[in-house]
Amino acid sequence: MFYNCTSRVVDRRRVLGKVEKMKFLELMRMTEQFTGCVVGSFSLMTNHFHMMLEVPRMPEGGISDAELLKRLGVLYPQMVVDGVARELEEARGPESVDPQRSAAAVHERFTYRMHNLGEFMKCLLQRFTQWFNRTRKRPRTGTLWGRRFHSTLVEDGTGSKAVAAYGDLNPVRAAIVKEPADYPWSSYGAAMNGDKEAQAGLVRVMRGKEAAAADPDLWGKEVAAEYRRILMEGVVEVFVDTPSGERKRVRKGMTKEEAEREKKKSGTLSLGRMLLCRVRYFMDGLVIGCREFVDEAHANKPECFGAKRKTGARMLRGVAAPAAGVIWSMRDLKKGI
Repeated sequence: MFYNCTSRVVDRRRVLGKVEKMKFLELMRMTEQFTGCVVGSFSLMTNHFHMMLEVPRMPEGGISDAELLKRLGVLYPQMVVDGVARELEEARGPESVDPQRSAAAVHERFTYRMHNLGEFMKCLLQRFTQWFNRTRKRPRTGTLWGRRFHSTLVEDGTGSKAVAAYGDLNPVRAAIVKEPADYPWSSYGAAMNGDKEAQAGLVRVMRGKEAAAADPDLWGKEVAAEYRRILMEGVVEVFVDTPSGERKRVRKGMTKEEAEREKKKSGTLSLGRMLLCRVRYFMDGLVIGCREFVDEAHANKPECFGAKRKTGARMLRGVAAPAAGVIWSMRDLKKGI
């Protein structure tokens, strides 16, 4: 399963340009390696981002000293890593009263931040904010992000595929590009440009239910075409007149007004056309997946809901109605759907 995470710059300021996006993605990959979490998909815009994050369990028995030092080397200077290595050597040395316990104490100073959703986001957003504030022409202070990040639990399979595609279509919805592969700051755009890490993440999104490893070699063999079909299902081709008087075939997304007109005309939208509209459930639905998955999540935490509530799954409505009965939500949203 994945967490669909989103966060927005304070006051919705459009401050993430090319340099900022490059640094954000660099820190995202560093945080991924340090924490052991896996970025399945991402879409980085000028004032917010979407990210599908998988949070595997910490291996039974923890990680080895060598693995700990390797992960520390991603975020910390070599001097710090060398210092921790000496601590571990002393902890396991002949003069140690309880080598196992002493070494475990060293590990725990760092491993509590690994395989943890909140710590991943805290590390990434804090480090990016520190870099951003420090590199302005007029150095700034304080938080860069408007509020704590949103996260929605997403089931592997249909749910994860739809939510990842929704994120990768964000620049199409925003009319920045007509073709999702042309946007380099998204997982699909990066994957189509040969980014192995982006390819591996999308393989997990598309094949996680079958327990496939994050193997970029699977991307070109079987996953890329399937994912593109999901992305392009709702995109239509139209002809436009160019300044030179020629007619050019272009791909076109869908505005909210167009979605409402199409729904009124035909009674519904296709699942692909739905993904070209804003779907609040993917950000605010709390849990997204099949009916059994959402009901199980409710059963595991019934104290978080009213005493009268007996089930978790709620039918998708509004613009998300094409997915009703296939994808379910924990929250029954009332407005802006």
